[in-house]
Amino acid sequence: MKVLLPTDQGRIAPVLDVARSFLLVELGGDGSQRRQEVLVPGTDPLTRVRRLVELEAQVLICGAVSWPLEAMLGSAGLRVIPNTGGPVDEVLAAFGAGRMTEDAFLLPGCPGRRLRRR
Repeated sequence: MKVLLPTDQGRIAPVLDVARSFLLVELGGDGSQRRQEVLVPGTDPLTRVRRLVELEAQVLICGAVSWPLEAMLGSAGLRVIPNTGGPVDEVLAAFGAGRMTEDAFLLPGCPGRRLRRR
């Protein structure tokens, strides 16, 4: 499974819409990881969605994200786990262990991990 995370100095970037640096992690069934740093310049939502989809990730774990960008990413087939903050390695470990439903990595002021309704 490929997981994509916007990064800023070893942490999840606070706002996906303007993040430029991403970490693409391929998680192996044996616990192995293959990592690749990717730059995504610009802030045009459609261009960003195209570039992120080209990376062939199944899951995007991110901080704050605008509703339009999240909807476009979801429509393109990416599972988006928004409102996440913290050190990249800790977030990846929690995701790999199936603990992303916990509130430990929620950004301050976020109500919890529930499906947003539009």
